[in-house]
Amino acid sequence: MYIRRALEKDVIEGAKFFPGVAILGPRQSGKTTMAKHVFPKHAYVSLEPEDIREFAQVDPRGFIEEYRNKHGLIIDEFQQAPSLPTYLQTIMDEEKKLGFFVLTGSQNFLVNKAITQSLPGRVSLHTLLPLSADELSASDLLPDSFDTVIVKGMFPAIYTKKTPARRLYGQYLRTYLEKDLHQLSNVGDLSNFRRFLELCAGLVGQTLNLTELGNDAGVSDQTAERWLSVLEASYIVFRLQPYEKSFGKRLVKRSKLYFYDTGLVCHLLKKQKLSATDPFRGPLFECFVMSEIVKNYYNRGHQPDVFFWRDQYGHEVDCIAKYGDYIAGIEIKASKTFSRSFASDLIYWKEQAREEDPQLYVVYGESKKHRSGPKNLISWQSVGKILDFLPGAHE
Repeated sequence: MYIRRALEKDVIEGAKFFPGVAILGPRQSGKTTMAKHVFPKHAYVSLEPEDIREFAQVDPRGFIEEYRNKHGLIIDEFQQAPSLPTYLQTIMDEEKKLGFFVLTGSQNFLVNKAITQSLPGRVSLHTLLPLSADELSASDLLPDSFDTVIVKGMFPAIYTKKTPARRLYGQYLRTYLEKDLHQLSNVGDLSNFRRFLELCAGLVGQTLNLTELGNDAGVSDQTAERWLSVLEASYIVFRLQPYEKSFGKRLVKRSKLYFYDTGLVCHLLKKQKLSATDPFRGPLFECFVMSEIVKNYYNRGHQPDVFFWRDQYGHEVDCIAKYGDYIAGIEIKASKTFSRSFASDLIYWKEQAREEDPQLYVVYGESKKHRSGPKNLISWQSVGKILDFLPGAHE
């Protein structure tokens, strides 16, 4: 079973203008499956097997000639062969075949380094994260309850292959800790890094204090920052920065921590279900909505331009989303019953941002769509539609 991905349109568009297309994202997010679906006539090779990886390293030109066909070549996990991009550059410049090479990679730093150093201006970059609510809904696979979605997570195999979440995330972490981590960073104690990752899961949706995190993990501030950067490069976590525009008030300067997939957070926290009174229910719902907003930026071919805002008096806007001159304030509430108090900080923030004329939205836990509140009240199932309301999203 194949779930159609929203990113397909942007990938196809990129292949019209560049000889190379790079699809980045976490392991098991569906990069290879989508690449094969979008480019069905291309040949395919993975650099995961050691012998093939060594072939690509020792004899890059022979490797390319061996596996390519007249339509093109998909190279999976291409960052595994650092010398390969130089030879790809030569072929791209000589043959000038648009969309011929399709490169996938699960390590953001290594992939971007290879592209910027050897393939600048030759590759169209795209990021594929786990499934979005819109994609699951279009395939009639989206559960009715957000509690179920949060615990299951959004990796494709959970829905297409019925892989149990516990098994998928267990294998995901083993692969990451035992293989990927060594390529990205010299982490000597994997058990300590696993503990660090679990601590990050417990901080989801909170402002980040690196000193406290490092102390709890038994490492220095510098190590905590380095390990956090490794998790970001692996598409496991992302930091939401505070909105820095001054409103004449003292603002919070620390970033907030989120995971791209709530199923992984639940696995790390050993949660198999969420109750109405679970203290993590609100932060996990916020994490789910934030990741959905970020996915929708990437799926449209844009870099996420999102922030949060909090002042010294405790007023907070969970998400500020921007497209050029267009801006939206978004409040996120897990409650299934709307209260006008949900909008109080949004209205306060709008009064401070007089010249920006932001649009205001509340995303809440109800499964039905209806409009109310300060401007738009949006179901968690339709959170991706927020970007449709911003004119800049269509430019």
